[in-house]
Amino acid sequence: MITAYTLYSGSSGNCTYIKGDNVELLIDAGTAARSIELGLNSVGSSLEKISAIFVTHEHSDHISGLEVISKRFNIPVHMTYPSYNKSVRDKSYLKRSAVSHEIEYELELGGLKLKSFIIPHDSAQNVGYIVSENGKKCLGTATDIGHVTEEIAYALSGCEHVILEANHDIEKLKNGPYPHFLKERILSSTGHLSNNNSARLACYLAEHGVKHLTLAHLSRENNSAELALSTVCDLLNRNKLSLDVAVAQPSEPILVTR
Repeated sequence: MITAYTLYSGSSGNCTYIKGDNVELLIDAGTAARSIELGLNSVGSSLEKISAIFVTHEHSDHISGLEVISKRFNIPVHMTYPSYNKSVRDKSYLKRSAVSHEIEYELELGGLKLKSFIIPHDSAQNVGYIVSENGKKCLGTATDIGHVTEEIAYALSGCEHVILEANHDIEKLKNGPYPHFLKERILSSTGHLSNNNSARLACYLAEHGVKHLTLAHLSRENNSAELALSTVCDLLNRNKLSLDVAVAQPSEPILVTR
């Protein structure tokens, strides 16, 4: 049985902690190493216990802690080759710790199997991860989603727990303070997932075996926990679907595997 927490979530930084019977992992390290260490300490772990870090993509809110972590700890960093190529070119310190893979790859560590799947986003490459144990899909992660694809829906189907982006409320974004080019980027097919689209995918997942959903990567300016939660739960209720839904916090550990 795995235990998972979102330690940090949002445009200021992202990091998810996963603990199996024999291994402890991170997905992304997008905030300061000291902050990640404090987050891990609060759930009974530390960077010294982490066996590997799996990177979704090379944007700073997903890798900014890697420089210090790479210098102080001998932790392998796994990422797809396009993200590796971009990161190593810009951040040479990753050369000694980063391991590149095909875009869709599988890796087994300490009884946990991680499998990547493609997510459309305006990065060199973005992926989600499925974490399986004893052949069972325990956890799926999918954020920074420009648009929902069949591959995303299929990959997340059957997971007991899913971390899913609900980045923005469309009207709040359109009427908010962001410059026009940034609004267009977020709303594009390689931008971020809205509450409405997250709700639609949540309904599909509720019909395909998912039991627990954590909404993640919320925008501070263009969303709120209450708004994201109500949008998703309202659509689930209208469709008479049952799904346990929670919201990840920007800098407070939230238990995903509840």
